[in-house]
Amino acid sequence: MFRAARDSRPLTSLSGDQLAMGLSGLCLVHCLASTVLFASIASVGVAFDNHLFHEIGLIIAIGFALITLVSGVLSHGYMMPFAVGSFGLGMMAGALSQPHDGSEVLATMIGVAVVALGHDLNRRARH
Repeated sequence: MFRAARDSRPLTSLSGDQLAMGLSGLCLVHCLASTVLFASIASVGVAFDNHLFHEIGLIIAIGFALITLVSGVLSHGYMMPFAVGSFGLGMMAGALSQPHDGSEVLATMIGVAVVALGHDLNRRARH
């Protein structure tokens, strides 16, 4: 019926960086879907305009970054993945102060992509 991909591994064997990259992807999907939803149903936008959700998401992203990127620096010695990931986290944090005119979504999405790049660089440096 269904076969696993040739190089697939069980979820339990994913690295922290791979998990963080997956969460970054989910964040991007959330940003895009929310933007489309709120643009099509403008009156519902106020009900879902809760900064707490985004602040908690940022705290989770910072937690994953501290665990995976710092341990990466300690294991392989390269600072670039940590620097790239930290820059992306800074962009995400800065996006929280942007007005809700589309610039917040764009800044968040760029920041999330940069964080994911930092995790990918970290994953590659470990191998």
